[in-house]
Amino acid sequence: AALDDAERNAEVKFIILKAEGKIFSVGGDLNEMKRAVDADDIESLVLIAELVNTISKKIKKLPKPVIMVADGAVAGAAANIAVAVDFCIVSERTKFIQAFVGVGLAPDAGGLFLLGKAIGMSRATHYVMTGEALTAEKALDYGVAYRVCEAEKLEKTVEQLLKKLRRGSANSYAAMKEMVWEAFLKEWDLYAGLELNLQKKLAFTEDFKEGVIAYSEKRRPQFKGK
Repeated sequence: AALDDAERNAEVKFIILKAEGKIFSVGGDLNEMKRAVDADDIESLVLIAELVNTISKKIKKLPKPVIMVADGAVAGAAANIAVAVDFCIVSERTKFIQAFVGVGLAPDAGGLFLLGKAIGMSRATHYVMTGEALTAEKALDYGVAYRVCEAEKLEKTVEQLLKKLRRGSANSYAAMKEMVWEAFLKEWDLYAGLELNLQKKLAFTEDFKEGVIAYSEKRRPQFKGK
C-alpha cells in the first residue's frame, strides 16, 4: 500500500526503505510459523509468500528509484527485496542471509530469479542452498550493494546519492526502469507462479514442520525429505 501511495503521489521522487533499530530484518517470523504449524493453519503462511512476491515486483515496476538502507542482518524475504531495489546502501556489518533452507523452504519474494540475474546462477545457487551469509564486502563486489560504509555514515551516504539523483529527470528514471524490466525481467510472472506453487508444496511438508519446531526447541533440524 505504501508503494502504491508513493507511485501515485507526484511529490514523491524517491522511495527509501529502512528499518527502525540496529537490525534490518531477521526474516520470517518463526514464532508465527510455529503458531501456524501448531494450528494447522499453513494457508496463512502461503498468503505471506504471495504478498512478499508482489512487493518485489512492485519495486521493480515502480517508475521511481527505490533505495534500501540497511544495517545488521538482512535475512529471508528482506534479502531478496534488497536485490529488487535500485540502490542498496549498507553498513560494514550488514549480512544478507538466504535463511530458507534452514526451515525446509525455498527463496520467496522473487529471490532466486533476482539473485541469479544480479550475481549469476552459480553464485545464487551456492547462497540459497548453503544459507551462508553474503557479507557487505561481497555484496559490494557482486553489485548487490551500491555503497558500503560505517553505520554512523549511512544517512550521509544516502544523502550523497540523493544529491546525484535530484539532478536527473524523473522521466529518465521511469524510462530506465521500464527498460530494465523489458530487458531482464519479462519472465517474472512465469517464475513467480512457479515460486509460489513450490512454496505451497514445501509449506505442507513434514520437513518444514520439523524446521520450525527445531527452531523453537533451539536445536538443529533433522530433515527426512518428507
